[in-house]
Amino acid sequence: MSAPQVLMIGAGMIAQDQLLPALYQLQRKGRIGDITVCAQRDNSLNDLASSPLILRAFPGHSFKAIPGGRFEEAIAQLPPHQIVVAAVPDQIHFAVTMAALRNNQHVCCVKPLVLTVKESHIIEQEARARGLAVGVEYHKRLDDRSLLARRRYKEGLFGALKLGAATLMEKWYYRHSNFQNWCTTENSDAFTYIGCHYVDLVHFITGLLPTSVSVYGIKDHYPNGNEGFLWSDARVIWENGAALNVQNALGFPDAAPGTNTQGMTLYFSEGDTGAWLQHDDQYRGMRYSYLRNPGGPGATQFAEPSPDYMQYVDLGGPGLTPVGYGIRSVEFILEQFLRVQGPLEERQRILAEIDKAGVMATPANSRYNEYVTEAGRLSILNGGREVSIDYAADKVQFKY
Repeated sequence: MSAPQVLMIGAGMIAQDQLLPALYQLQRKGRIGDITVCAQRDNSLNDLASSPLILRAFPGHSFKAIPGGRFEEAIAQLPPHQIVVAAVPDQIHFAVTMAALRNNQHVCCVKPLVLTVKESHIIEQEARARGLAVGVEYHKRLDDRSLLARRRYKEGLFGALKLGAATLMEKWYYRHSNFQNWCTTENSDAFTYIGCHYVDLVHFITGLLPTSVSVYGIKDHYPNGNEGFLWSDARVIWENGAALNVQNALGFPDAAPGTNTQGMTLYFSEGDTGAWLQHDDQYRGMRYSYLRNPGGPGATQFAEPSPDYMQYVDLGGPGLTPVGYGIRSVEFILEQFLRVQGPLEERQRILAEIDKAGVMATPANSRYNEYVTEAGRLSILNGGREVSIDYAADKVQFKY
């Protein structure tokens, strides 16, 4: 069996910071074949192709560029059962994913999968009927901290979740990126784009389902004048009555050390004993003070780098090796796709195994994220009103 081709739709920040390095590393290992990137903006493709760090890390590697954003045409050119990576704005995920499925391609989609529960069902049904895999790239699942917490919870070492708080604030320079053209009030918000990580993690660790959501958003302006919910405060209630507070923003100062600030604390109890979990995620214990600012968006002379999401290390020629859970996540998802072989019934059996294992997020096993996303959007557009999730009726609605 020849290595599958990969078509990535989108060439923005996540493509440069995580996805293309992960794909090049898999190509280096011989797990995937040719890589093509299709994007709307020529300058995004040029920036991706000419990234000095990626060129240094992967000498001799390159991708075929398709400008103009004609992703339907690009997908249609692929032979069946290749891989499409959807790295586009939130509101375009559904269109790209469905175009790929209808052309018999597996899909790796950046989170959140889609913005409504209905769209999630449509994707699941289309993929199952065709025996195709859809993986949602919630990369924090492949952080060893998350996997260890999940195992320990299943072993009964924490007890029942009671309260939690999570924060993920991206740096200010995000406002100067293409975010200002799409992450606007009518399309998405800080909670939808980045808060979903921690909602997903609480379920991933505990298995609990969210039952109501309220999201208060604060509007702010991008440099181009567009308006977005660039600050958000969310409260998610879980089926056992536990509460999780999630704060997000595109507002962490560029002058502050670290690429962002993020972390999660959960409190548990059982009987007359309490338990506690704290993940301090933004720097993981490293502090550097360089001779000078190393350059790049948000870079600082005093830095608190994270070695865990995505870094390059020198393991000896040629180039550099990308490491971290951002790389492991993409590799894990694509390795699951490579398992899906054989006639339709066999592929469907393998897909059911992947759903049941619950490590790779799929439309079937992570739909609670779409419920929260749809409820969160309804809430933030209505001043933070509480929205309940009714799984039996398959809908979200105002609680009062």
